[in-house]
Amino acid sequence: MAGILKVGGIQHPTSGTITVSNGAMTGHNYPAFEASMSANQNIAESTYVKAELDTEHFDTDSCYDNSTNYRFTPTVAGKYLVYGTLHIDTTSNNLIECRTAIYKNGSRYKDGARIVFGSSGYGNEVSRGISYVIDFNGSSDYVELFGYLNANGSGTRRFLYNFYNVFGAYRIGE
Repeated sequence: MAGILKVGGIQHPTSGTITVSNGAMTGHNYPAFEASMSANQNIAESTYVKAELDTEHFDTDSCYDNSTNYRFTPTVAGKYLVYGTLHIDTTSNNLIECRTAIYKNGSRYKDGARIVFGSSGYGNEVSRGISYVIDFNGSSDYVELFGYLNANGSGTRRFLYNFYNVFGAYRIGE
């Protein structure tokens, strides 16, 4: 038997309220954002480099800075799922190692799974992703996405802009 249940809000006894207004859920998974790159970004060899993800797909509460700092500073305390993927490339054809990392408050917080090749000469591009649940205080905590590339030999090293490069987060609870 099908029917419609109309509710203005649903309250959980220990974790707050979820409100449905005009068909959209609000409250629980916000603030949230997702961003990508609009151009290739050259990077340094064998050092962590911040990804300049300047194109917002969405930013529910204007908590992502896509112009200078490329960081997410949510204004609501809680646990957030933070995720990112970088497509890393070198023209040297000597890709040795690459990885992604989430920095929290300016320091490396979590490294993603890295890829290490047995010797040089193993192609020139790879995508690496990362995701973690991170606690935020709702006022000053922030996160950024960094990438790392080790490629012996000469050539350009860069994050290639395309749909592989993405950085995002959303609130999952208190």
